[in-house]
Amino acid sequence: MPFYTIKELDQTGGRGAGTDIDVTTAGVPGEFMKFGVVYKPEGKGSKLHEHPNEEQFTVIMSGEMHFVLGDEDRVVGPGTLVHIPRNLRHRSRAVNGPAMFLTVKSPAHDGNLHKDRIVHSEAETAKIEALYPGNK
Repeated sequence: MPFYTIKELDQTGGRGAGTDIDVTTAGVPGEFMKFGVVYKPEGKGSKLHEHPNEEQFTVIMSGEMHFVLGDEDRVVGPGTLVHIPRNLRHRSRAVNGPAMFLTVKSPAHDGNLHKDRIVHSEAETAKIEALYPGNK
């Protein structure tokens, strides 16, 4: 079906490698890409990781997100579009309250938003620890 409402999308807790279980995702696969809506409570998000086979675009819809993207480290808010190429180490967490973003990844694989993720060797010492010490 080509039309969806957010409530109709399959919803799961974060189950990918290095993902907080209280992060909620709702997604749908297409033929060549997958789409998802991700809700993160304050301070929650993935460990530093990379996608060896997927390119990703994310747009922040509400709240603020702290991103470590390669060598960049910044907080972004609604309306920000983030491009995450294959093999680039990255992570994000909601800061100053909860956040919600839309994401598109390609290729679609089986449609699971958390697949094709490799936790990076520097995951435990990523720059975000400066904002949330001890919250790994």
